[in-house]
Amino acid sequence: MYNGTETFGEIVAFRAKENPDKRFIRFEKNDMTYREFHLGGNKVANAMASLHLSKGDTCAVMLPNGPEFLQTWLGLARMGIVEVPVNTGLRGDLLAYILNQSKCKAMVVDGEWAERLAQIQHELHYLEHVIVVGGNHSTSFSDGMMVYSFAELLKNESDGFADIPIKPNDQSLILYTSGTTGPSKGVMLSHRANFALSQTCCELMDYGPQDRLFTMFPLYHVNARYATILAALIAGSDVVMHNRFSASGFWDICRKEQITTFTYMGSMLTILMKQPELPDDADNPVRQIQGAPCPPELYNEFQDRFQLKITEAYGSTEIGLAIVNRAETFRKGSCGRKLPIYEVEIHDEVGNPCPPNIAGEIVVRPKEPSVLFSGYYDMPEATVKAWKNLWFHTGDRGRMDEDGYFYFVDRQKDVVRRKGENISSFEVENVINKHPAVQGSAIIGVPSELSEEEVLAVVQVKDERKLTAEDLLDFCQKWLPHFAVPRYVRFIQEFPRTPSQRIEKYKLRKQGITEDTWDREAAGYTVLR
Repeated sequence: MYNGTETFGEIVAFRAKENPDKRFIRFEKNDMTYREFHLGGNKVANAMASLHLSKGDTCAVMLPNGPEFLQTWLGLARMGIVEVPVNTGLRGDLLAYILNQSKCKAMVVDGEWAERLAQIQHELHYLEHVIVVGGNHSTSFSDGMMVYSFAELLKNESDGFADIPIKPNDQSLILYTSGTTGPSKGVMLSHRANFALSQTCCELMDYGPQDRLFTMFPLYHVNARYATILAALIAGSDVVMHNRFSASGFWDICRKEQITTFTYMGSMLTILMKQPELPDDADNPVRQIQGAPCPPELYNEFQDRFQLKITEAYGSTEIGLAIVNRAETFRKGSCGRKLPIYEVEIHDEVGNPCPPNIAGEIVVRPKEPSVLFSGYYDMPEATVKAWKNLWFHTGDRGRMDEDGYFYFVDRQKDVVRRKGENISSFEVENVINKHPAVQGSAIIGVPSELSEEEVLAVVQVKDERKLTAEDLLDFCQKWLPHFAVPRYVRFIQEFPRTPSQRIEKYKLRKQGITEDTWDREAAGYTVLR
């Protein structure tokens, strides 16, 4: 039974002592017990100590789902080293920005992506140690960078560890969230904030030792880490983890592995519904799922076809989950009602609460200490701005009805939400504007046929310069993660602008996909991962 601890190192140690040989997680074909997880984390902690890293230092992690990522997460947590999970699609300026802004002294990186790090090594101001998992660990790094093999580094380390005192309010990690009018911000999360999110998931889904959770979401996201891994540790459940979502094989995996629950994001439910109907669709062990968004028109049909219940939730990296639409009291089209540990309101432009059914900004504040983020790393002005009038401002517009149900309306912040990823318009525009033929650009989100949005780049070309959509995307692929490369490109002679010369994006959004908009999917253009 869960002992109420609220640090990651302690909960793993508790499970390893309680039931050491029980399988905790299956990475596709390889199993890991609680004991193996616990001892592997100790080895990583000792390896970090041997590199003279200590509590409060920052270490980046850029790995696929697998035992090395999980053991690194645990080892860093036991040392009190603040983890900086890095999206595995990042490269170039965006990767350098995150490593510099978070002042990372070390980085654990998969051999597949080590070359990306080597290409920007001279732009990195703080990085001293690079630990490569698999592959050739000596790839292209200068003599000034200390480079190690993960396997070799751990080989001689003891699996015993004298725990460093870690408190629930100590910082656990920095997760980067898409910037709106500026660079991405590092969200500082304590162990207490992580546990608040995971405990909420356990209560919503009634997780227990009888459950087997399935995730294919990456461990650099909140979803896999805290809605699945940490939630399973708290509940005593076990986990099946894959690196990719396969729509055609999804339900066969659920049957084979006896999955009882999973989380969903983005277009996942829409894609599953588009699969050919089979006689055994309802013959699966899944009892309930949780996530967002579920298109209202699919809600009943999905539950009937696959014989399960759906719970939806609203939240963000900063706040965890604040609003929940429980399966038992589900109201279609709504985000649900606020959770007891939060206050949630709809405010107008000057900070007054809006009457029922009047749209405004969704604002949140906690009723318990440390359940929200601790601030934006090394960005005090951004932190203060986000907490205007002592409320955290989400940047999302919504409304609340007379019964206390909240409804998402749209995003006030300039972010495109595509397949579960928040894409910063500011950062994509910065890349496109570096092209020598580009005069200026505007990135907007347009509706996707699956769910959420697709990226549309509206581009003004310099006088007498020529640029094709294919040339622009070739350029983007060198500098942007694959998920941020625009699907649509539209060339424009002049942007609509305000008197102060700001681009009027609302007019571009209203125009949407025009007849002269180029679509890379229709053109057969391939974006490489």
